[in-house]
Amino acid sequence: MTIAIQEIMNLLPHRFPFLLIDRVVEFDPKVRLVAIKNVTINEPFFQGHFPGAPIMPGVLVIEALAQAGAVLMMSEFEDRSSKLAVFTGIEKAKFRRQVTPGDQLRLEVTVLAFKTRVGRMEAKAFIEGKLACEAILTCQIVPRQREQTPGSAVNAAPEAVAAAAPAASPSATESAE
Repeated sequence: MTIAIQEIMNLLPHRFPFLLIDRVVEFDPKVRLVAIKNVTINEPFFQGHFPGAPIMPGVLVIEALAQAGAVLMMSEFEDRSSKLAVFTGIEKAKFRRQVTPGDQLRLEVTVLAFKTRVGRMEAKAFIEGKLACEAILTCQIVPRQREQTPGSAVNAAPEAVAAAAPAASPSATESAE
């Protein structure tokens, strides 16, 4: 089973420039997923990493693997619009080869453990059949909206924050007039 970019965008909240998978080419629910990331010179991170010698940052390769794992997990939830898959751990991460413009990353994620809200996956990224990166990733499914705590401005609507803000006092120059 394959999954096109439109369906990937229904499963993940990520958008350009942070959506790091282009399509799913293999999908076995609760077991395994293989996704593709086409790496182009137009990626925004290549402007600074590194000028004249562009290399995809390893943390973004891990993020691409995590997004593939999130597709695998989120596909199990019917109410996925109210949920997020978030990282809870990265273990045994190893970077074997550089990822450069023109490479096509094959992102393979295999479930090691899958519970109601928690997943543990073996993740590997390949370039032309050669291992580029590997790690054990864990994630958790959480509510998309953070729970609000009483008096918390962080989660409040902007109009509530404005209403709660103290009125601006006149400046010294205004009061001198």
